Amino acid sequence: MLEPTLLVHGGAGSIPLESQAAHQQGCAAAAQAGGEILLAGGNAVEAVCAAVEVLEDNPIFNAGRGCALTLDGGVSLDSAVMCGYTLQAAGIGGIGPFKNPVRIAQKLMPKKEVLLVGPQAEVWALRHGFEPVPKEDLVTEKVLAVWRDVVENGGTGNFAGGTVGAVCRDAAGHMAAATSTGGTMGKTPGRIGDSPLIGAGTFADEKCAVSATGEGESFIRSVFAGQLACAIRDGVGPKEALQALLIRVRDVYHGVGGAILLTVDGPPIPLCTTETMSWATWTPTEVRSGI
Repeated sequence: MLEPTLLVHGGAGSIPLESQAAHQQGCAAAAQAGGEILLAGGNAVEAVCAAVEVLEDNPIFNAGRGCALTLDGGVSLDSAVMCGYTLQAAGIGGIGPFKNPVRIAQKLMPKKEVLLVGPQAEVWALRHGFEPVPKEDLVTEKVLAVWRDVVENGGTGNFAGGTVGAVCRDAAGHMAAATSTGGTMGKTPGRIGDSPLIGAGTFADEKCAVSATGEGESFIRSVFAGQLACAIRDGVGPKEALQALLIRVRDVYHGVGGAILLTVDGPPIPLCTTETMSWATWTPTEVRSGI
């Protein structure tokens, strides 16, 4: 029996020194939540969704509560989940203020459709028991301040609250990945990033599980997560493959970011080409976190 392992990230970017402890604590809490699912006999999909739900509820990150806003001040959330054992996968894109979009993606997994976006995705969520929340429940004063700086002053929008994600290997050796985000601050309404796109920002198969974070358009163009899985399948070392692809995204597709990677028989690997990326790992014997 393999040791169950879970790895989460809180987004790549430039996290101020004074916020780094809170980011690590938030990631550690999410990893612990996923780990508790595994200890109770839950599978990898259940664990990554539980971990991402905790990250979505933490306003220090950019997913769910504390999410970035569109150019016109709206909420537009993206999320995806994939099971490496069944290869079921689902993405939700461009939906309004729902508390935990990762749970909507999880609910979609058994269905024929892989990706639902926009108002019709919201209709589907409503039909399956999910209720929207007031926009004010997700938008914090800090987010509003950053949004005004981006829209009115041309600011960068890097408020150290990035896309969140989790990857897991359960006791049966099954893999899963989940990712959730509010996207880029001040993004064009209707924009979908890499997070809900299977093979771009999220992927899992029987060999590995991947969740990415960063400049989504570059990760989409490079088909990042799928390329990484193919490299591992072809025998490239996991850390070497991840590092090479992140550099390729930066140098060829002109986007920085990071990713977390877990293989069926290896250690958890968090890497980034940004200044920082918060992360945490869980095993039955310890929880570790870093920046």
